[in-house]
Amino acid sequence: MRAAPLPALFGRPVRRIHCLGAGGMGMAPLAIFLAQTGFAVSGEDDALPGEVRSLLEQARVAIASLPAEADLVVYSSAISREHPAYAAAAARGWSLVRRGELLAEIARGRRLVAVCGAHGKTTTTAMLITALRAADFPAGYILGGLFEDGAPPARAGSNEWLVAEVDESDGTIDGFSPEITVAVNLDWDHPDHYRRAEDLDAAFAALFARTTGRVLVSDACARSLRVAAGRAVETFGRTGDFSGEIAGETPEGITLRLGGRFGSLDAAVRAQGDFNAANATAALAAAQAMGVPPAQNALAKFPGVRRRQSLLLAAGGLTVLEDYAHHPTEIRALLGSLRRRAGAKGRVVVVFQPHRYSRTAQFKAEFAAALALADRLYLLDVYAAGEPILAGGTTADIYAEIKRGAAAVPVSYLPGGGADLFRALSREARAGDIVAFVGAGDIDQQARAWLADGEAARAAARRWDDFAAELKPLLSPGAKLGREELLARKTTLGVGGAARIYAEPATVDDLRAVLRAAAARGAPIFMLGRGSNLIVPDEGVDGVVISLAHASWSQCEAREDGSLRAGAGLRLKQLCGIAAKAGLAGFEFLEGIPGSVGGALRMNAGAMGGWMFDVVEAVELMTPAGEAVTLRKAEMHVAYRQCAELHQAIALAAVLRPPAQSDAAAIGRQLDVYRRERHETQPREPSAGCIFRNPPGGSAGKLIEESGLKGERVGDAEVSPVHANFIINRGAATSTEVLELVRRVRAQVRRASGVVLEPEVLLYGKKWEEVL
Repeated sequence: MRAAPLPALFGRPVRRIHCLGAGGMGMAPLAIFLAQTGFAVSGEDDALPGEVRSLLEQARVAIASLPAEADLVVYSSAISREHPAYAAAAARGWSLVRRGELLAEIARGRRLVAVCGAHGKTTTTAMLITALRAADFPAGYILGGLFEDGAPPARAGSNEWLVAEVDESDGTIDGFSPEITVAVNLDWDHPDHYRRAEDLDAAFAALFARTTGRVLVSDACARSLRVAAGRAVETFGRTGDFSGEIAGETPEGITLRLGGRFGSLDAAVRAQGDFNAANATAALAAAQAMGVPPAQNALAKFPGVRRRQSLLLAAGGLTVLEDYAHHPTEIRALLGSLRRRAGAKGRVVVVFQPHRYSRTAQFKAEFAAALALADRLYLLDVYAAGEPILAGGTTADIYAEIKRGAAAVPVSYLPGGGADLFRALSREARAGDIVAFVGAGDIDQQARAWLADGEAARAAARRWDDFAAELKPLLSPGAKLGREELLARKTTLGVGGAARIYAEPATVDDLRAVLRAAAARGAPIFMLGRGSNLIVPDEGVDGVVISLAHASWSQCEAREDGSLRAGAGLRLKQLCGIAAKAGLAGFEFLEGIPGSVGGALRMNAGAMGGWMFDVVEAVELMTPAGEAVTLRKAEMHVAYRQCAELHQAIALAAVLRPPAQSDAAAIGRQLDVYRRERHETQPREPSAGCIFRNPPGGSAGKLIEESGLKGERVGDAEVSPVHANFIINRGAATSTEVLELVRRVRAQVRRASGVVLEPEVLLYGKKWEEVL
């Protein structure tokens, strides 16, 4: 039987109601409930999910912009006063109320069971609804989420009872006077509204005082018990008035052993973990308080709630789920449960999206501690939920807290997620792992997008495997070939991920074979010398990385005409030593550059007023097609920090002509002068050299220093206190930290001086435009 339409709301007749933010999990179920009770309901949302649209349309909620007439406009907390629809309704003089205010008004005519608390209330409400359904008890309900089985998230019901979540986040909790209140926990949250924990306590104490019947609180929540002091309450939990404890656990769910006022009963619950055991106990206690004693099968068919440990994949030993947890207590409970499920051999890989800048600013240290329970962590940018950015409340702040902490969880900060995240997860995840997408924003979309992308990623991995298998027989025994070779230890900065294919050819024929095979497959080629002027992204390099690290590429011979032929793999420091012994002057400026001849040619490396091509007579190179060519210096196009011919081609060796001859002792003294100057003006910690190009007529280092950025840190990446144009690795820096520091320095210099610094170092395998 359908309940009769309410004759009035807020003391006056209401027929037409328009909902702003109709796609939200607070508003959509309320809109459905209103339509079922006889109101003419319309709604709009700036980003309406398809599934929610379908549920609304099935309930005869019209999806439309602001109508010509409405008796009442209800808006969600995500709608600001500046929103065009809100502003238009206000300009017409229409009545506007918050979602919680309308829910409280509707509840006045019913026996309300209010489920409230910082976290777990949606799952508890859904479990209570499930238990009432199992008993054919026709209460009305308004859930704050979606059932996994597609059941409606709201129902008018046919008796006087109404089960609903009561949200404290915006203060509308003050309008409710329930018959039964179920407080799942009272952790301090929503610091944007409740500036102090005591303010939140006061709101719940007042709710308990207004409750006309029974108050149920968790025996494990000290704050709930303290806030309820002086008010007769009943407790649920392991040892409460209504006790429930896990008696068994299988992949299908848990078995609760109920006691106390339940009597004695074992009840199956289709859910996992201690947190859900507490939620189920609370739900069954509320059902009994309503006069519906629990049965053994009351929660055996609990369908689950979307975004509450929602299982997205269980295949090949890999488990992928997503959860709405967005408070440190929730995250700690979730990851503790997942850790037990993963067992001794499995790992818990977490992708976390913080929710709201205000919450992040207040709890960043607690977030860092809770997330340290993961075995591998990826952080995404804060989901603002309409808030303006708040200093101290960004993901970078959580990241810094994690890096400062004692727990050394491997962590990467991938601001936008997307393709970078997908690649990283596809390489990371393996059989036995649980991959959890955690947060209250739109991270569920990232989870599903990754799974949709997963088959493509797996296919790509198979293609790289096939490529490596095809290439290996073409190489000489002395060559090296690897898959997913870590590159961090091959660079002077010491950060970054892996190469899909890594090759160290031993001969010219090896190199030619690699180039031609890569060209046939359309695989990008990346040359790696000493790794001294580049940053490798944490997600690695999607291509073939070639290093001329084999000894055959490091040969250096003196020729009869007084020149040197130096292999591309020869270290510049070795070149300077060989030249000094031979009395060949003019190479000294290269001594402190931690690179190789090949890299110095490609970048036209310079220092102390000298440039690599000052001493070059000719370059032997190989084109991408595998053709060996020798070019005279006059045939090449050389400029500041670049050689056009080597953008694609690979330097094999160079013929070097010394500007002058001198005795070894004099050359040695000049080397000592340059060495001392470097020691005094450049950092000794791992770095990639100068990060930014000098702007015309200026110094990047001077601009950075004048902006007060010396010593600025992100994790273990730091602007050198010795030379501000160097970013150094203090020990455990990641590429993510370095890139965040690059962005921060660039932005601050632009604000302070108006100069836009451009990177000089190479972002390996990517373009700077993608990250700046």
